[in-house]
This record gives sequence, C-alpha cells and structure tokens, in this order.
Amino acid sequence: VQLQAFGGGLVPAGGSLRLSCAASGGAFLNYDMAWFRQTPGKEREVVVRISWGGATTVYAEFVKGRFTISRDNAKKTVYLQMNSLRPEDTASYYCAAKIGGPARGPLDYNYWGQGTLVTVSS
Repeated sequence: VQLQAFGGGLVPAGGSLRLSCAASGGAFLNYDMAWFRQTPGKEREVVVRISWGGATTVYAEFVKGRFTISRDNAKKTVYLQMNSLRPEDTASYYCAAKIGGPARGPLDYNYWGQGTLVTVSS
C-alpha cells in the first residue's frame, strides 16, 4: 500500500488543522493505521492509532481531548483532526500502516507516508 499524507501548514496556537492520509494500491480495510510525529533530533513518537475497522483508537496522553483520528474505508483515507494546537505540537506528521501484529512503536509499521509539516506559532 502507498500512503500520502497532506494537510499540514502554519497555524497559530489554539488553532486547528486536519491532516489526511490517502492510501492506494492495497486493501485498506486490512490495515491498522497510525499517525506519528517527529521533530529534529528526536525519535518518532506515536500520536494515535486506529484499528482496521475503526473500533479501537489509542491516543498518546499529550493529545487526548485535542486530537481525533477517524477513517473512511470507502475513501481509503484516515484523518487526524487537531484542535487546540500548541507550539509543542510542531512536528512533521507521518501516517503509517500495518496488517495485524503488535503496535508497540514505529518498527511495527510496514508502510509509511511522507511527512507533512505542522507548525504552530506562539
């Protein structure tokens, strides 16, 4: 499966953005999906993950109550709605996919989109 992430940009603190990740070339319904983020010099960290059917979502503590993940399997797209953005949310955001197995971290995901940069100004 190929993934393409888009929707990043510059937003003031307190603002909102919606990221999208469009998949092609695979049976999207089979894939567990996740959003990760990374800043220079730091490890890639998971933001949120969603199961193949959308029934299970797991959020990092630092985004709970502010970010919402969703997926539209008919459109082969996963979304990340980001509200109440903070300067510390500034990062490149990556979508990732895997089929089954554990979801312990980046190494468990087989497919990656290119990053989309989110910059939150203070």
